[in-house]
Amino acid sequence: MIPRVLTVAGSDSGGGAGIQADLKAMLALGVHGMSVVTAVTAQNSLGVQGAWELPGEAVRAQYRSVVDDIGVHAVKTGMLASAALVETVAELLAGTDAPVVVDPVGVSKHGDSLLAASALGSVRERLLPVATVATPNLDEVAQLTGVEVRGEDDLRRAADAVLAYGPRWALIKGGHLSGDAVDLLTDGTEEHWLRAPRHDNRHTHGTGCTLASAVAAGLAQGLSVPEAVRAGKEYVTGAIAAGFALGSGIGPVDHGWAWRARRS
Repeated sequence: MIPRVLTVAGSDSGGGAGIQADLKAMLALGVHGMSVVTAVTAQNSLGVQGAWELPGEAVRAQYRSVVDDIGVHAVKTGMLASAALVETVAELLAGTDAPVVVDPVGVSKHGDSLLAASALGSVRERLLPVATVATPNLDEVAQLTGVEVRGEDDLRRAADAVLAYGPRWALIKGGHLSGDAVDLLTDGTEEHWLRAPRHDNRHTHGTGCTLASAVAAGLAQGLSVPEAVRAGKEYVTGAIAAGFALGSGIGPVDHGWAWRARRS
């Protein structure tokens, strides 16, 4: 049977991030993607024009409908919007026997807030402890832990601060630093440094969602955490290189880059 991966996240009407990006990445990587929509956004290449959170009962019903009948081999979380939804999702995850990739989405690529400030405590205390891998970018690290990363030497300190909240592994994404795109994956004992050349391409909408979904796809296929993260990094690096203009602002990464490369 095809491995099954569930994304619990918000909808991006522009198709570059959120649920839409997650499902595209999952299809590209050979798993069956399923979804629990937590919020609906009006969003395009210029930013987020509006966001509407779904009721907790709707989120719970979607999750139970999928997990109880179809089952899952991995779960990925994205935009959860509020403390109430974070706590609802954390409770559901705690009762699910599958690896969990938590992308603690705080703001969009354009700087629009996607998580209420009042929800940060719930992310720290309820969501991160159930994560197999947490994948914060540097802004999210600062938001959750107060650690400011200004250079590669700060990545260990950031990882330690995230691991203190309970995830088994932390993947600190250093894409906002200058130079090569360097990430640090660690469980507090072993370290894996992942480097990739930085591509001169501004069309990077959806990178965080795509990487977390790729990691979840790898875990569902039986890869170890380091193997899944390395494969995910390779996939998202190719997607960034192939990112394309869409609308008048920041375009998306290309989730189908490998398929297009094979056809050319």
